[in-house]
Amino acid sequence: MKHFLSIAALTPNELLHLLDLGMRLKAEWRNGGNKPLLKGKSLALLFQKPSLRTRVSFEMGMVHLGGYAFYLSPNEVKMGGRESVADVARVLSGYVDGIMARVFAHEHILQLAEYGSVPVINGLSDHSHPAQALSDLFTILEVKGKLEGLKLAYVGDGNNVARSLLFGAMKVGMHMAIASPPGYQLTDDDFRLAGEFSTHGAVVERLEDPHQAVQEADIIYTDVWTSMGQEAETAERLRIFPPYQVNQQLVNLAKPDCIVMHCLPAHRGEEITDEVADGPNSVLFPQAHNRLHAQKAILVELLG
Repeated sequence: MKHFLSIAALTPNELLHLLDLGMRLKAEWRNGGNKPLLKGKSLALLFQKPSLRTRVSFEMGMVHLGGYAFYLSPNEVKMGGRESVADVARVLSGYVDGIMARVFAHEHILQLAEYGSVPVINGLSDHSHPAQALSDLFTILEVKGKLEGLKLAYVGDGNNVARSLLFGAMKVGMHMAIASPPGYQLTDDDFRLAGEFSTHGAVVERLEDPHQAVQEADIIYTDVWTSMGQEAETAERLRIFPPYQVNQQLVNLAKPDCIVMHCLPAHRGEEITDEVADGPNSVLFPQAHNRLHAQKAILVELLG
């Protein structure tokens, strides 16, 4: 691995290796702290979009591993406006050992990797959210003890999180059912690629009915109906998406020991109810905390 740009770019073995490494780093952290594997290493945190979990988990991940991370806000850099993406990549490459970027356009991630000479980590783009998906698979593995053969039901907008989860699920042999309203589904190319990525007989169901999707599900996953950059669509999305709310009635259709996941932040009362988010099936906050440990695996792999 030279960069961490998308789940699609990883082989199944690379993905499983990162999960195993993350598990070992978490166990080491619990037993007294991580070894300073990244002592003397630096990571630039380049943000066009704000985030609580992405910033803190990467920054603290570097701290745990003995390295140093610093935050560059949208107004400081104005990448793609005041300064071209290519120039930002070349300048930062002379200062730091790695770049984590959270951007609007996926093309900016690709340009950072193309023009920079240090590893680039995709902290989120409009196309994918691979760091989140890695952490999600990490959490499922930790809670369920396996990945292969499980059923993941995704209910809601066919967005960057859904895309990364789909590709990851196929690569680890996990079945996936995706229920999204017409016009808000993942693309035909996404489902075609998912079929090519399938291992161990993993299958994907492309559905509109959320009730059908969660039948016999081991995991139910949802995300906000309106993501950053889509604010102009809020009223229309609030009209279309209510049937896709993850509430207790929907959870009751899945397996009794199913877990409920959300990448956060949650718009409680919209895509998920308080009863479910705070209920016995919820792993929302362990899931958020695992961003730290799964991402430490990325950092060690690329910068170590």
